[in-house]
Amino acid sequence: MSGTTRIVLSSDHAAISMRGAIAAHIAAQGFEVTDIGPTTPESTPYPQHGEAAARHVADGHSDLGIIICGTGQGIMMAANKVKGIRCGACSDTFSARMIRQHNDANMIALGARVVAEGLALDIVDAFLKARFEGGRHATRVDMIKAIEG
Repeated sequence: MSGTTRIVLSSDHAAISMRGAIAAHIAAQGFEVTDIGPTTPESTPYPQHGEAAARHVADGHSDLGIIICGTGQGIMMAANKVKGIRCGACSDTFSARMIRQHNDANMIALGARVVAEGLALDIVDAFLKARFEGGRHATRVDMIKAIEG
């Protein structure tokens, strides 16, 4: 999945540098990147950035989202409050691949204080290269969607 695939990126202040590295990395692969910030290192609350990126995906402005905070957990929780979002926090490539293949995840969260930049790029690559397998997994994703109401 590259070329015209649109990806939104956001983070809190703890992950500005990593977000920039990921943006450059995926842009070089031909993805269309929208970076919605922040751009300055002042403390900023991760929930607003997780929600903003999730709404970007849920509203159809982007196909996928990558969000980053210190651990990846808080920003993921905020994103998952937006209807239609399936986001997992990953610190390994196996989980990143599986959330796409089995859960049809449309967002991934990373922890800038948990994984080094090189591993973060590998995790992003695993997420972006994976494809939803459908089949029995589609039934389970439908069950997740039903919880949203």
